[in-house]
Amino acid sequence: MNIPKKWRERFPHALIEQQAIGESRADVFRLRQDDGTDLFLKSEPVEELGELADEIQRLQWLRQMDMPAPAVLDEVTEHQRHWLLMTTVPGRDLASASELSAERIINILATALRTLHQVPVALCPFDHSLEQRIARSQEHVRVGLVDATDFDDERLGRSAEDVLAELLSTQPKTHDLVVAHGDACLPNFMAADGHFSGFIDCGRLGISDRYQDLALAARSIERNLDQAWVKPFFEIYGVEPDEQRMKFYCLLDEFF
Repeated sequence: MNIPKKWRERFPHALIEQQAIGESRADVFRLRQDDGTDLFLKSEPVEELGELADEIQRLQWLRQMDMPAPAVLDEVTEHQRHWLLMTTVPGRDLASASELSAERIINILATALRTLHQVPVALCPFDHSLEQRIARSQEHVRVGLVDATDFDDERLGRSAEDVLAELLSTQPKTHDLVVAHGDACLPNFMAADGHFSGFIDCGRLGISDRYQDLALAARSIERNLDQAWVKPFFEIYGVEPDEQRMKFYCLLDEFF
């Protein structure tokens, strides 16, 4: 990947390593500097449905709210690609933190989400209401951005249009709005020295139902740890699981 000219000149001897973890459509690189400090680069094609500009705004807002997240250092648009340069968050993501027990991982995840969800929604300028997310889902289907081969096992073999019809017919009637991360999977939460150290991949942060996060967190716990840890996660977070909303928001996630 040919990084922007101004950064090639600024970091002429840096080692640039592409990162593989995560399912973002963006390309992510770790930039290792001579002095031992690391930065991250993130890049995606300039397009109407891109999320990098959204992520930059959300990272800046999180920092204004004194919430731990990467600091935006610079952004560049060059050769039809949008680029973000940001600081690292200390530690390792919760999907990779093999030094942590499963009990510690779910405690960190549940506590971090509860803290984010306690931020007053009146302070958040980003609308990720169900109406907005469904409209974006429809647009993703229309332009062919939904990869049906990557559906969860129970939906494999179905078309994006068919799954969209199910989504539209099963919308929950209960909405409990919070400031949600939007992609609350274990790889998007960092820990250092056994404690939460920051949120990453924040392009979908906004006001949404709390189950936007709880559903994806529970699914990620089941996949990375074990189904047995889902119940303790909800106990630490402090709510009784709503199975219908959990199923719906996992279905919604198929379109992103």
